Amino acid sequence: MTTDSYIFINGVRFHAYHGVMPQERVVGADFTVDVKVGYDMTQAIDSDNITHAINYAQVADIIAREMAIPSQLLEHVAGRTAKAILNELPMAQYVYISITKDNPPMGIDSMGAGVVLHVTRN
Repeated sequence: MTTDSYIFINGVRFHAYHGVMPQERVVGADFTVDVKVGYDMTQAIDSDNITHAINYAQVADIIAREMAIPSQLLEHVAGRTAKAILNELPMAQYVYISITKDNPPMGIDSMGAGVVLHVTRN
């Protein structure tokens, strides 16, 4: 059995409509998403067969679908996305997700602000 093994997708960029301020849900903003999905890779290592692995494309589709649903809080988006990954990918044991709002409207110039969430399967 492998330990602490995961697939990851880094730096996925979206223009989405998340934010507390009404204009953020109208004009949108740019976001960057990073995700790690942990699972036991033992079978995939031995078999070289995608049916024993978590498919990056499936994870990317879930992220894109959830990012397209406007929300006030990034915490909500991250939680919804992590839950969807765990629900739709039975091999997934945990999800680390980071969502960054690039240069958020808070009166300072910054590279971003956001959330990091770690959710494990119960």
